[in-house]
Amino acid sequence: MKKEYNFTKAKRGAVIPQKGKTRITIFLDNDVLEEFRSHAETAGHGYQTMINNALREYLDMSRKPLTESTLRRIIQEELSP
Repeated sequence: MKKEYNFTKAKRGAVIPQKGKTRITIFLDNDVLEEFRSHAETAGHGYQTMINNALREYLDMSRKPLTESTLRRIIQEELSP
């Protein structure tokens, strides 16, 4: 191994960048994270993948137009004691 290395052209970051993905730091409630980890272990998937899929599902649901049946269900749920 060399005694001295030249890092003048070095860049910080992932060695192999992921296309279409961004590394972030996020705070989740412990119980939510443990639930995802538990489900992931049972399903044989990574918990981060499951969280990503859950977020994607939520975003897809919010894009769908509100139908009459959905609106009726929501109103009934809200008016129930």
